[in-house]
Amino acid sequence: MHQQQSLHQNLKKTFPVTGMSCASCATNIENTVKHQPGIAHAAVNFASNILFVEFNPEIVNPEKLKNSVQSIGYDLIIEDDELDSSESADIIQKSNFKTLKTRTIWSFVLSIPLVTIGMFLTNIPYGNYLMWGLATPIIFVLGQQFFINAWKQAKHGKTNMDTLVALSTSIAYSFSVFNTVFPQYLISKGLEPHVYFEAAGVIIAFILIGKLLEEKAKVSTSSAIKKLMGLQPKTVVKLNEDGKETIIPISEVIKNDNLLVKPGEKIPVDGIVISGKSFVDESMISGEPMPIEKRNGSSVYAGTINQKGSFQIEAIKVGADTVLANIIKMVQDAQGSKAPVQKLVDKIAGIFVPIVIGLSLLSLIVWVLAGGEHAFTHGLLAMVTVLVIACPCALGLATPTAIMVGIGKGAEQGILIKDAESLELAHKVDTIILDKTGTITEGKPKVIDVLWSNDTQNHANLKNILFSMETKSEHPLATAITSLLISGDIQKVDLDEFESLTGKGVTADIHDQKYYVGSHALMKELNIVTPETLNKKTIQWQEQAYTIIYFSTENDLMAIFAVGDKIKETSALAIKMLNDQKIDVVMLTGDNEQTAKAVAARVGINNYRAQTLPADKASFIQDLQKQGKIVAMVGDGINDSHALAQANVSIAMGKGSDIAMDVAKMTIISADLLKIPQAIKLSRRTVKTIRQNLFWAFIYNLIGIPIAAGILYPFTGFLLNPMIAGAAMALSSVSVVSNSLRLKFQK
Repeated sequence: MHQQQSLHQNLKKTFPVTGMSCASCATNIENTVKHQPGIAHAAVNFASNILFVEFNPEIVNPEKLKNSVQSIGYDLIIEDDELDSSESADIIQKSNFKTLKTRTIWSFVLSIPLVTIGMFLTNIPYGNYLMWGLATPIIFVLGQQFFINAWKQAKHGKTNMDTLVALSTSIAYSFSVFNTVFPQYLISKGLEPHVYFEAAGVIIAFILIGKLLEEKAKVSTSSAIKKLMGLQPKTVVKLNEDGKETIIPISEVIKNDNLLVKPGEKIPVDGIVISGKSFVDESMISGEPMPIEKRNGSSVYAGTINQKGSFQIEAIKVGADTVLANIIKMVQDAQGSKAPVQKLVDKIAGIFVPIVIGLSLLSLIVWVLAGGEHAFTHGLLAMVTVLVIACPCALGLATPTAIMVGIGKGAEQGILIKDAESLELAHKVDTIILDKTGTITEGKPKVIDVLWSNDTQNHANLKNILFSMETKSEHPLATAITSLLISGDIQKVDLDEFESLTGKGVTADIHDQKYYVGSHALMKELNIVTPETLNKKTIQWQEQAYTIIYFSTENDLMAIFAVGDKIKETSALAIKMLNDQKIDVVMLTGDNEQTAKAVAARVGINNYRAQTLPADKASFIQDLQKQGKIVAMVGDGINDSHALAQANVSIAMGKGSDIAMDVAKMTIISADLLKIPQAIKLSRRTVKTIRQNLFWAFIYNLIGIPIAAGILYPFTGFLLNPMIAGAAMALSSVSVVSNSLRLKFQK
């Protein structure tokens, strides 16, 4: 088989998985898939509900994988198109959540009268039969998933929390049915034929609320890959040899096709401009805020956005070869390389469940061997009570309730937190990577400073002329100047002539006077000398890495404008706070060395790297992780998505791209860096609460199980009633939820 496998090219695919309820589910699926013939590698990411698999298509196909996953109680979505499969997964998830919510509500609706009769109205006529009627739909209709999943696990020799829920409720229910139908059996032995329908019903109700809380915590499953794919248009305009335009699907584009890209459209493939010119926003690829001018011979990339002009391109890389496709692949690989989230509860469940089952059977055996008139009856009661009291409800609620309250608290503070993994790790972070554009800076080019020549008179008229010229200009920096001028008292003037000087600027004639707006190169060409008063300022601006725009007549310089990406007011303070917390701060940017150095100096960052590509950022994080660092990455663009996926904790700035926000485990809504130290503080408190919850849940079991087994009976004659055990179980859940709610009131 191995020889045959080596002769063929393995395929790498990702498939959405449905039906997972805990990290042990992910492990079960992973192990099942790995044992299929023809599988080279398999990994299940519980956080994103995705199976990553490398397989030999000659030996195994997606249908076989689907069947193997279905055999253990889960499902695989294997639509040919990844976007379709992702959409299907979303639909299934929403449907499952809706069903779970309905079951939870109904379980509580039926449990309230059930508990009322069981606790307070035990002597009413036909009370046992009423409780039987109320408990049956709770257990076998609303709680059927526990029995189905437990059976599927049992067929494969596995146990999980569903096993314990199914056993405890079914034994309590069966014992209660027996005592309802044949009460004389226990009465003849001098015992009261108690029923425990309410305990069984309440167990199901509480477990369902736990499941609902977990699902709610995961409801915003990452759709980053789908959104990345959404950057590529579904159809393109192809130019035929006769010049006619034809709209074709993106999948039909082949290398060397001529395509037309209109204003405002996304560029469909990687290519080279062969006709026309425009400015293209490439921030999603490069991280640079300034749109790039494109003309004949310029390279363009799939997913980037054309601005004002239109142009024709020749397709060079299509499909999986484009830069965008490679970013998608890198994000998938980074997500897949992470171990599935292994929550402490799920790790312990693998040992906890069989131990509890063993202890319940041991209780029965010890009672029977101990002899006595009612040995078997007491033993049976002890077995049921152990299973009821050891129901992992409190354990199941410990993590999701703390997460839900932590997420709510974070939202109040403008911090969105997506999963427990980032919460568990955030308090350990010792290195934070900051992207520059849109994270430390605002990500929008603005006029930072303006200086007019001392010889310049009539500023108001010149501002009107400059505004009129820049309004006609297609250059993105022109928008920065018009945005500045429009805030004042401005009026448009008629331009006699207007011309765009490619790569240099623009010129216009007004009342026989020529005016120019453009670069230093344009000024040199016109032999315009910068006055000493302005020259000092230009040198200062250049040291700060600002882009300088000149406004002149044919002979004299009127004004200079410094355009830059403004640093957020709170960035320097936030970086100081992180340094005070003994966290190393590193800035990575696609910008040039001069700009990076200037920005780093102004915000107090000693460690920075300039001109880094998306893959460079991710590999830099990998290097830090190999040194044992716990790395947080803060970014706002698609170009950051690979690095965000690679980091231990990923934080997106909310005013950035949706892709970064989807890949990231945390999002700062206000895009204020001061929120990051706050997020770390919140993480510490939430993790502390989770640990407290787990501690109390385990202490409850360590004390409760021996008492339920009857350890006190030889000394005190006390034997715990399963109904009291059910109440204790419910109380343990309430205590866990109450402890979690304390988070809300902490400042």
